[in-house]
Amino acid sequence: MKDSVINTINTTTVEERFLRYVQVDTQSDPSSPSQPSTEKQKDLGRMLADELLGMGVADAHLDEYGYVYATIPANTDKDLPVICFCSHMDTAPDCSGTGVTPVIHRGYRGGDLTLPGDPSVTIRQSEHPDLKNQLGNDIITADGTTLLGADDKAGVATIMTAAQLLMTRPEIKHGTIKILFTPDEEIGRGVDKVDLVKLGADFAYTVDGETAGSIEDETFSADGVTITVDGVSVHPGFAKGKLQSAIKIASEIVSGLPKDRLSPESTGGREGFVHPVAIKGSVEQATLEFIVRDFEDDRLHAHELELEDIVKTVMSRHPGCTYHFEVKEQYRNMKQVLDKYRQVMEIGLEAIRRAGMQPLRRSIRGGTDGSRLSLMGLPCPNIFAGGHAFHGKEEWVSVQDMEKAVRTILHITALWEEWR
Repeated sequence: MKDSVINTINTTTVEERFLRYVQVDTQSDPSSPSQPSTEKQKDLGRMLADELLGMGVADAHLDEYGYVYATIPANTDKDLPVICFCSHMDTAPDCSGTGVTPVIHRGYRGGDLTLPGDPSVTIRQSEHPDLKNQLGNDIITADGTTLLGADDKAGVATIMTAAQLLMTRPEIKHGTIKILFTPDEEIGRGVDKVDLVKLGADFAYTVDGETAGSIEDETFSADGVTITVDGVSVHPGFAKGKLQSAIKIASEIVSGLPKDRLSPESTGGREGFVHPVAIKGSVEQATLEFIVRDFEDDRLHAHELELEDIVKTVMSRHPGCTYHFEVKEQYRNMKQVLDKYRQVMEIGLEAIRRAGMQPLRRSIRGGTDGSRLSLMGLPCPNIFAGGHAFHGKEEWVSVQDMEKAVRTILHITALWEEWR
């Protein structure tokens, strides 16, 4: 179909959806063993499934694990791959997601945005350079007391808006479209219980990126490292020459990390890092949790070897103490899969162009559900949803960028039909 048709479709309902969705508390909990980790994530899942049913998406449903599945039937006779669009419903545990009060800054004129619920929270243009591209646009923030939830309710709202348009605009020819909304992405469990057979998709796109026009086919590879230190516990009144505190040994390990490299605060671009995220314990035993990241698997393993060398050096100063070093794979760089299916990216890039933007091809210094889905056999790059400054009180999203994401989704569906 003509690009101009999709580009003139009214996508403004994405704002209303987003404002409703962010007011549903869906914060996930890494300490919970359940799936989903919090039952409140299902509150949004039920809302989305009901809305999809109301659009006429007959099979929309929320399953026991908190996933929403839905199918938009094909409206063409062509034999096409089944394409899925995926976003996660949960918000990060880093900052409160309870009682989100969205604030709309209409017709942004530039400069800083001071948030009304806590005037000490200011979104400074100097720290958020993408704001320079938003003059005249409508910016949504929280009120300064919580995160906003644009990560990834902006993605959810854009997919839901695109779904409604696909159900009501038959001139947009497309094959079978699948929708997947996941829980617990923010705590690394977003696809733990996904049923790929039931989903039945050949290719997918997560809608979980930031700047308008961005598309990403590469993520970090990621491992988690747990270091358990066993010290020597003795009554402190009789401890001279005997006690060896596991807490102090663990602190020495952290202190031994490089100061000017190999950390999140000292790296950028394609540099990886080793990052301590938790420490707990007692004199007798202490546990350190690390995340290790790099785009190349061999460098990832090299970082882990360097970390263990630091541990060995520290432990050599504490005879009689022992340690255990455990590495668990978390996800792998999806580029190793996506390079085998170039049409997925080519269509994504062309869809962004047809939506009136210059594509920004980027690598993610993090991961998405698409990282694991790709390695599970469902090739899945990531496209933008328009949110920025995720996981904190300065999070914001542009309404107009969400609308661009809706049009990009529609162009993707049309291109798969057109190019076959």
